[in-house]
Amino acid sequence: MTFTLVLLLIGALLLLIIGISLIQQQKERAEAERRTEIARQRAIIDETESVLSNTGMVPCSSHIILVLYKRIQDALEISIQHTSGQVQGEYQRRLADVQTQVSAITANAGAVPPIENFRLPDNDKQVLALVKTLKMLKAILRAEHNKGKVSPNIFAEEEKRIDSLQLRINVDSMLSRARSAATMKQYGSSKQMVTKALATLHAIKALTPNDPFIARKVDEAKQLLDEIMGAQKSSEPNAPKQNNEEDDLDMLFQPKKKW
Repeated sequence: MTFTLVLLLIGALLLLIIGISLIQQQKERAEAERRTEIARQRAIIDETESVLSNTGMVPCSSHIILVLYKRIQDALEISIQHTSGQVQGEYQRRLADVQTQVSAITANAGAVPPIENFRLPDNDKQVLALVKTLKMLKAILRAEHNKGKVSPNIFAEEEKRIDSLQLRINVDSMLSRARSAATMKQYGSSKQMVTKALATLHAIKALTPNDPFIARKVDEAKQLLDEIMGAQKSSEPNAPKQNNEEDDLDMLFQPKKKW
């Protein structure tokens, strides 16, 4: 009887240990998932704020700015659900600021700025930052649209604007590099870049024939190509000139005929 009771107690103790272990593992798993989710939302906030900080370099509409702020708002709301104490309070304060921004943008949505006035920055570092920003902006817009948080009309309009800006940057960058190469008398590379820019422009012109930017850049690229061809031709060494003196010399050194 005593032996049976001891076995029962040992069995109960083992079950208790196993139960405690399972509960502990569940808590650890839940904590790991909580931290992973907080880190994921933190990354979303950082990425979106980075894009927002660079939107001043491009003519962005209020629609795309609103998409970015709402993305931060959603990430903060999720973060608040997974935090507590001082960290949660910080997220709540930031959420209140973002909600104020969202309300202000919604109430004061202005006209969509034209992209025709866009000019590429002179600094290569700024150009690189701009290219990265537009790439991230396009990815964010598509992700939010797939979640159903951006209407199809706004998505199509904003994606078209981003594509147009990327085109302008690409063409302007190629023409700028072509001018620099021509200045250094690297005419082969210069012509190659201008030809590539013209091919890009003609491909887009077939889709949007009435775009004034395309027509203007086609003319600019053709003029630049003519200048490069002219500079290359003038830099080539002159061919030796023929004159009548060569005939006289030939006659002088010819073998004499016997009469």
